Amino acid sequence: MSYATEKLTEEKVFKDPVHRYVHVRDRVIWDLVGTAEFQRLRRIRQLGTTYLTFHGAEHSRLNHSLGVYEIVRRIIDDSFEGRSEWNNEERLLCLCAALLHDLGHGPFSHAFEKVFHLDHEEFTQAIILGATEVNAVLQKVHKDFPKHVAEVIAKTYKNKMVVSLISSQIDADRMDYLQRDAYFTGVSYGHFDMERILRVMRPREEQVVIKSSGMHAVEDYIMSRYQMYWQVYFHPVSRSAEVILTKILHRAKQLHEEFYTFKQEPLHFYSIFEEEITLKDYLKLDEAVVMYYFQMWQEEDDEILRDLCRRFMNRNLFKFVEFNPTKQMKDLMELTSLFKRAGLDPEYYLVVDSSSDLPYDFYRPGEEGERLPIHLLMPSGEVRELSRESEIVDAISGKRRTDHKLYFPQDLLEDLSSKKTTKKKILEILGL
Repeated sequence: MSYATEKLTEEKVFKDPVHRYVHVRDRVIWDLVGTAEFQRLRRIRQLGTTYLTFHGAEHSRLNHSLGVYEIVRRIIDDSFEGRSEWNNEERLLCLCAALLHDLGHGPFSHAFEKVFHLDHEEFTQAIILGATEVNAVLQKVHKDFPKHVAEVIAKTYKNKMVVSLISSQIDADRMDYLQRDAYFTGVSYGHFDMERILRVMRPREEQVVIKSSGMHAVEDYIMSRYQMYWQVYFHPVSRSAEVILTKILHRAKQLHEEFYTFKQEPLHFYSIFEEEITLKDYLKLDEAVVMYYFQMWQEEDDEILRDLCRRFMNRNLFKFVEFNPTKQMKDLMELTSLFKRAGLDPEYYLVVDSSSDLPYDFYRPGEEGERLPIHLLMPSGEVRELSRESEIVDAISGKRRTDHKLYFPQDLLEDLSSKKTTKKKILEILGL
């Protein structure tokens, strides 16, 4: 028996609040779960700063990764097994890509990436292909196997149907995080009939398709995603925490560039600040490390860094007002000037933050950006794009919703007792 087909003598299970159990029979999967790079995901939250809004949102990237693996396993072993369109030789590749798809996430994920211009998918591929425990396990399958797993995650693998299981508009990644995030935040929006969707999934040459009889379950899934984005992922309080987080990182980088003497040197950040980060340095970063610095920087001499870290650690967040960039740029310019006059650096204390989401879209020839639409398999055998059959999905297809907020420290504005005229004007413009 080869390593690729080796089974554990006894099935291992992880108790899971979303899927009840995550089942592991393959030796390769069990060995990957035990690697240092995969275990690091325990120390990175799935939802970044959202725990400051929804106190239950403490679940990790490891929780989610196991969930995505379990969904893909069920699709392959329950829905695809024995079908002529499915090549079971791709099974292990799909399972490994599902398990490892988020391996490269850094602390606080997207906020961290945005500040330092990093890409978690590039780091995921680097971990899979580099001198790591994960790579050593994958190499034991065969020498090209790590490359194939990385290609699935990069969406360049030759079998597009395999890619669509992990990355499309109805994939295992989204199906897990919607339900998992709903569970841990305590909201009801992210729930949909996944059991029904899994039963009606069918393999096709280019992507997974859905039997038309399951269309209403897919409609429910798309609306769940829409609600989760606006009620949870883009929650203005979570965004306020993320604004402060990004400003802490910006400030620390700026101080480093100005040769500021830190009481607590940012040793783990030096290679990032210098844009020379190695994979080894990156893997040392997790949220416990970052929070240690934030804790220590509350005692720094730099007033801005000290204040921002105290705000983040103690949840003393910025307040916000609605902002329309097409109509209120003049107000923003005036506020910038007034903040400077009040002794508040607008670079750190007056921040416009924007959120944007496209709940569902379909491919339009000639347009940029890859969109893999959801296709329905009709009783006749014809395949039709979802919005052509669903009035609900058609109503929201291609419609991007964007929201802008202006964030500021209301407590510091209230303290401007010595600058009453400036304070009055600021509060007037903000509508407070």
